[in-house]
Amino acid sequence: MTREVMDRMRRADTMPTMTSAHEAGPHRSVRPSPVPGTHSPFGDHLRHWRRQRRLSQQDLALEAEVSTRHLSCVETGRAAPSRDMVLRLAERLSVPLRERNALLVAAGFAPMYAARGLDHPDMRAAREAVDLVLRGHEPYPALAVDRHWNMVAANAVVPLLLQGVAGHLLAPPVNVLRLSLHPEGLGPRLANAAAWKAHLLHRLDQQIAAHGDAPLQALRDELAGYPVEPSPPDDTGTAAWSAPGAAIALPLRLRTAAGILSFITTITVFGTPVDVTLQELAVESFFPADDATRQALARLAAGT
Repeated sequence: MTREVMDRMRRADTMPTMTSAHEAGPHRSVRPSPVPGTHSPFGDHLRHWRRQRRLSQQDLALEAEVSTRHLSCVETGRAAPSRDMVLRLAERLSVPLRERNALLVAAGFAPMYAARGLDHPDMRAAREAVDLVLRGHEPYPALAVDRHWNMVAANAVVPLLLQGVAGHLLAPPVNVLRLSLHPEGLGPRLANAAAWKAHLLHRLDQQIAAHGDAPLQALRDELAGYPVEPSPPDDTGTAAWSAPGAAIALPLRLRTAAGILSFITTITVFGTPVDVTLQELAVESFFPADDATRQALARLAAGT
């Protein structure tokens, strides 16, 4: 079964084109306004991102060092922005690179940022960096995901934790959030399923609020409908990390043949990306949250 899981995950190791905070508890999704279509006027795109960032025209004009009147004319289509103004507004609004390209096209300019796959020759150094991080994290699990949480690559430890997962969840593209909560995935094996689900939904809410991404909203709606068992009252492993005054991170607690494994996670992203693919790529690394998990993973890596 392990070989089958690894084979399926290798087939998923192609690059389509995505960070992490913890706050447990119920969170309602804030459905974003739809991103303007490809052929929408520049003003529609600008208005969308200005409202997404909760800025008035005056606030944005001050940030971008343009007059409020001129900004209003640009937004309503009575004036056309220069390429420099498009980029300046996008920078002030923290628009992701993919959407900056859309802004440029809407204003009549060519896209500025490439979106090369990790297998492209120009991306060799980036691919090697990702592989180095993944391999260097063994014997602990680590994986790379795109902006929609589809798995791009994983180290050799990840498949060992996916025993019993339904085959259709391992068919490319493997969505790691769906995999973690699905009733045929890791959902039934989560020892703190309710808390972990709330954490993932909150993480998605943050991304949706920042990017207004419709596929992420659809994924969020899907995950919200998955049933989970409430965390047991004797779940001291989660309580120890989540107690007031002691919380530093919510652990992922996974039932396995070796007992309950507890992990805390970190996110690694490229610091100065000028490529869409790199900006949307993130490596999530799982660290043992207790000695029992550390010892179990050492035995797993040794094959004992």
